[in-house]
Amino acid sequence: MTSVVSLENVTFAYSDQPAVRDVSLTVEEGDFLGLIGPNGSGKTTLLHLMLGLRSPDEGSIELFGRPVDEFDAGERIGYVSQQATNRGGTMPVTVREAVTMGRFAHAGLSRLTDDDREVVDEALETVNIAELADRRITDLSGGQRQRVYIARALASEADLLALDEPTVGVDAESRDAFYRLLDSLNASGITIILIEHDIGVVTDRADRIACINTELYHHGDTESFVDSDALAEAYGSTGQVVHHHH
Repeated sequence: MTSVVSLENVTFAYSDQPAVRDVSLTVEEGDFLGLIGPNGSGKTTLLHLMLGLRSPDEGSIELFGRPVDEFDAGERIGYVSQQATNRGGTMPVTVREAVTMGRFAHAGLSRLTDDDREVVDEALETVNIAELADRRITDLSGGQRQRVYIARALASEADLLALDEPTVGVDAESRDAFYRLLDSLNASGITIILIEHDIGVVTDRADRIACINTELYHHGDTESFVDSDALAEAYGSTGQVVHHHH
């Protein structure tokens, strides 16, 4: 099995303030990894390190088997940041145009082909927004915009989806549908790394958990996490798992 992301003894600090300290973990093909920790624990920083958006002060990182600073196949990664929903509201493009951007890495300087357009259509269908294809992103709800970004990643034929609190500001019904979509995409073979503040959602959905508060308190299967003391150790007395059954 090929590792999608591999970190060994990774440390990163902002000036003299450690954000991530001596973290080692591996994300394998097909994993659904939930990345959890209290506010300010280094979750987003760790995700940025995994994706090569930041460089570690110490340690090494590989992405799809290559040193992260040499990785140049960006189309294999679909990244949705915390600010994506709000920022997307200012994009003066239609849903189809935004999703089509996912094909540019494949088309290069060439014109898009009928095959490219078919991939875009399939991505729109997969996330159930085909009927919104001609709508401007500025007219969409937060939940609909998130589906646009997922569709763009699918259009790029991404192997890894990295999502940083993707349902902030999204209503409960849309959130449940969004996570059912993630379940389906993961079942199809796409590797997912998810940052989510709702620990119950993560433990219900993810098959692997990485619990961080600057240092890594747990990395392993979800069942062993629930049975461990990692939550209390990382969160103090404020952490608890609440399961959601829908």
